[in-house]
Amino acid sequence: MPHPTSDNRSDDAVSAAATLFVVSAVQFLTPFMLSAVGVALPVIGREFAASAVQLGLVETVYIFAFSLFLIPAGRLGDIHGRKRIFTIGIVAFTAATVLISLAFSIESFIVFRFFQGFGGAMISGTSVAILSSVFPAARRGRAMGVIVGCIYLGLSLGPVLSGFMVTHLGWRWIFYLGVLVELLCLLLTVLKLKGEWADARGERFDFAGTVLFIVSLFCLIYGTLNQKEGGIYLVLIASGTLGLLMFLAFEYRSSSPILDVGLLIHNRVFAFSNLATLINYAASYGIAFFFSLYLQVVRGYSPEGAGFILIIQPVVQTVLSPFFGRLADRVSPAGLATSGMAVCALGLGLASQFDAETPIQAIMGMLALMGVGFSIFSSPNTTTVMGSVEPKRYGIASSFLATMRTMGMLCSMTIITMVFNQIMGNRPVSAQSQPSFLASMHFCFLIFCVLCVAGVFCSLVRVKRTV
Repeated sequence: MPHPTSDNRSDDAVSAAATLFVVSAVQFLTPFMLSAVGVALPVIGREFAASAVQLGLVETVYIFAFSLFLIPAGRLGDIHGRKRIFTIGIVAFTAATVLISLAFSIESFIVFRFFQGFGGAMISGTSVAILSSVFPAARRGRAMGVIVGCIYLGLSLGPVLSGFMVTHLGWRWIFYLGVLVELLCLLLTVLKLKGEWADARGERFDFAGTVLFIVSLFCLIYGTLNQKEGGIYLVLIASGTLGLLMFLAFEYRSSSPILDVGLLIHNRVFAFSNLATLINYAASYGIAFFFSLYLQVVRGYSPEGAGFILIIQPVVQTVLSPFFGRLADRVSPAGLATSGMAVCALGLGLASQFDAETPIQAIMGMLALMGVGFSIFSSPNTTTVMGSVEPKRYGIASSFLATMRTMGMLCSMTIITMVFNQIMGNRPVSAQSQPSFLASMHFCFLIFCVLCVAGVFCSLVRVKRTV
């Protein structure tokens, strides 16, 4: 019966290609909106008279919402269908983008960004799981490389298009364009994404665990962001920490958890791969935020000029990620990811030494080096995580990995916000506050470099287990 078998393989190949195309298009979208807003922050800050802390919150709340809803979204996808949650996420993301384009104050901007992050969590919490359901292990690294390349393409085009639009049209055009791209992604999802994946269909969704997780994480992060005020915020930090410990204990005993704590306890590859993700993103995410402000406020570049410099890192990542994704199918992906983290540590060490007189060529070289490090790390690390679990847990693994990424970003922005609070207070980032801004930047990059070095040693544990 060769012909039916051949036809089935052909149909599977077409389905896999269509799925890869749709997921790649949507994965391009969320980082595009993130990097585009980063370049526009100085202009947005001037229009709304926002402080440095408020500008940090513009990015922080977006990542905050990601962190709160990623794990529940992944579990909902496992039970009710990953395509269904994926589609709802695109709709929510689009609606929030429309609202941001109509923002009338920095406070409204921040609130709408939170809801945009909520939609993005549904997209990111299911997309890698969908790919893992379609692609076999032998081809998964290549697919992950394409996805990571599209993520970095979004990061690449974000600064360039944002710089052009902010300079010539105004910052709101970032979101007008975003709505058009999001509607296109929604159309592609409806027309091209065939089938449904729900390997845990029929299992119970853990509402109690979900509420405990969201409330505890909210208290911890909100308290940390305002810890300088003391009082009730210190109580929130303590309550959030205790709540998360209770959540882990509760989930360990649950018959249908939103987070399988057993994976963290008994699966060392899964646990250390996710820890490596958390550390890497915590150490590296602040680069775009700081250098967007540095290039425009300290060095005097226009938003467009800053965008063309910031594009270097994501372009390098876009070009190299598919290559290292394919390489991860043939050699130890954990070993590759560890090497990538070491390269990132070197780049962060260099960034901590930059000042107002640093040659622009040195800054461009550092950005390129960080691009190399991230491309070596990301695709192989994702392949390692997804290859360490069974298909039934793809949604949990995908959402937990995405949670570690966004928690890393959130840790990065939390560190930055705390340092700004201590060194700059409520002063805006301007020519007058340049010395304080540079001091904040240097201190943060030293912290990030130490984090990344610690991450290298942590990552070596899983290399011994997988090589």
